[in-house]
Amino acid sequence: MFRTLYRTVLGPDRTRVLAKALGRWRLPVCGALIIYAFVWAIVGSVQYVDQEGSAGWWVLIFAVTFVPYVLLNWSPLYAWRFAAAGFYFVSGLIDFTGVAPFQYWTTAPLLIAVAAFYSRGIVVTVTVISTLLVLVSESQNHTMGFFVPIVAGAVYMFGARGRAERELEEERSSKAALEERARIAREMHDVVAHHMSMVVVRCETAPYRLQGLSEEAEKEFAELGEAAREAITDMQRLLGVLRTNGHEPEREPQPGISRIPELTRPGDEAEVDVDDVPEAVGLTAYRIVQEALTNATRHAPGSKASVHVHKNEGRLDVLVINTAGGPSMGGGSGQGLVGMRERVAVHGGTLTVKSTEDGGFMVRARIPLGDK
Repeated sequence: MFRTLYRTVLGPDRTRVLAKALGRWRLPVCGALIIYAFVWAIVGSVQYVDQEGSAGWWVLIFAVTFVPYVLLNWSPLYAWRFAAAGFYFVSGLIDFTGVAPFQYWTTAPLLIAVAAFYSRGIVVTVTVISTLLVLVSESQNHTMGFFVPIVAGAVYMFGARGRAERELEEERSSKAALEERARIAREMHDVVAHHMSMVVVRCETAPYRLQGLSEEAEKEFAELGEAAREAITDMQRLLGVLRTNGHEPEREPQPGISRIPELTRPGDEAEVDVDDVPEAVGLTAYRIVQEALTNATRHAPGSKASVHVHKNEGRLDVLVINTAGGPSMGGGSGQGLVGMRERVAVHGGTLTVKSTEDGGFMVRARIPLGDK
């Protein structure tokens, strides 16, 4: 209980609820609410000046009314905190006898935003505090206080489905990321195992390839070879843990950067002017191009794509651009971008995906090459 109270009143808010719930409509909605708050801030300020006959505290009244809606785009919970702190103060400055209290109209949308998007504990705490504020400010008339929990409860129930959908989507994204990481680990196993096998072979053949090795040197090579062999065995055991039910071991070598042109469709263009990159980087580049072209085929049928892979200032640039195409055929897991980001992140690189001005789509990965 106290933890929820602290989280509501003082704790940080990392939920980003508006960004998740409203998506691309977040800025237009917040912009409209800021205009709404600006109008009411002027109304409150003018009302105070008319009653008092002097400027006085009108600037503070304006700020208490307007600033919460500026914070709303960042966090509805922060916006409510600011408004709640100034609610009773404004009630003491302005006599609302016979008029509609403007601060009810300005704080109500903030309470609704919290009730619609946050968890039950936070909503209950916010509702109780808001109700107490209204009851204290309206000591002669408690009618408004009874409407607060009714409105908050109704909005909370209305937003329950949206919250459940967002939680489900987050769970799906998390699961997709974990599955992709397991797949990356399985593929990286093949790359690392190849190098470790080369270490074993070179250590075991060293006494025959290098003349005049001392007994200590031969023993050192033998120990290194045995350590490499044990490392391969340990990786194979780990691979068994990462392999999902029904997944069969892959027998074919992992594809590399040289096979990227094989992915292109008729009419596509491919320009790959590099081949001496680490195997793991080449595999990542291949998978990025593969996923980008698969998405182009699925979501923009009939489109043409261009693939460019080259080195640039110590990194590998992978660029895939497809033109606009026909209506999307749907399908797919919807987590392809998650997988690409996970793969690029393994190497400390960056991934940029966005629509182009002609209605197409662009995928660009920048992957550091290290010492290569």
